[in-house]
Amino acid sequence: MQFFFPRQHRHYKLTHWLMAIEFPFVVVILTLTGIASHNLYRSLLWQDGADNGFNSAPDEALYAAANHRPYSAPMVWSSFITNFNLVIGVLSTFILIVKLPLHSMHIFFPPVAATVHGALFILYIVSARYQAGSDTSDPKHPQPGAPWYITKSCSVAAHQTNIGYCKQAKSLFAITVIVIIIYAIEFGISVHSCFITEEEKEKVLELREEKRIEKEFEEEVLKSPSMAPMSAGMIPRTPGFPPLTVQPIARHGAPISPFTPRHLAFNRLGNGSTSSDLPLRDNNSSMPTPQIPSQPQTIESQASPSQPMYFPPPPKKATKN
Repeated sequence: MQFFFPRQHRHYKLTHWLMAIEFPFVVVILTLTGIASHNLYRSLLWQDGADNGFNSAPDEALYAAANHRPYSAPMVWSSFITNFNLVIGVLSTFILIVKLPLHSMHIFFPPVAATVHGALFILYIVSARYQAGSDTSDPKHPQPGAPWYITKSCSVAAHQTNIGYCKQAKSLFAITVIVIIIYAIEFGISVHSCFITEEEKEKVLELREEKRIEKEFEEEVLKSPSMAPMSAGMIPRTPGFPPLTVQPIARHGAPISPFTPRHLAFNRLGNGSTSSDLPLRDNNSSMPTPQIPSQPQTIESQASPSQPMYFPPPPKKATKN
């Protein structure tokens, strides 16, 4: 059973357009995650929600440590999600910069594209899941769903200075969802291109057969380098087409051999033939004889026939004395 590795995208232009659409969103994600790194506004939004009674407070970690109780910050407010978003933002930007030229050179094969887009699709789903995580660490102020900056308007913030940070966090979540949709489409198109049709299999088999015939011919030439020019049976041909035949070229109504007189002369001399066998010395050869150009006409012959020719008078007989 032969293995067929898909090398061509069925929707090449569509994949290119999706990459072009993906580019601005990935750049925005990289920018927003870079701004949010190093806990620029995560704790501020956490405290703002606690002041409004939407979720737990950041100082619960201090109370738990003072009372020797185990405590772990909710994933939606942890530093892990901030660093995770930054990492996948950098990773997706790098992959986009690499896969654009690879796809243009037709070496970003469908299985590779499906693997890359599938991995990014999963990573961004995890990111969106963590950004919209719940916070039930405080029984008095439980948050069963997404945090307040996603489900509510930013105008409800307890501190006006946090409105801008709320909009940034909301935008990051929205663009993450859009990128998930783009990667899902790219993943589906790549997976569809991984399944080769019967027509594509026939083309691959024809190419393999043609390469095999060419390789066998090259090996035969290397074994006998003094081989004469190719005959009809030795010409590599495409499978499915009849073999080529070498037809002699007719000149002046007579067929001409594909071998030149010099080839024949050298071959016959090498076989011990006499000089009478050479085509240029054969009296019965059908080769055209060179024509000798006529002599240039004299000035007298170029004269017009209407003028009379001058003949000198005959000599007079000598008189006898």
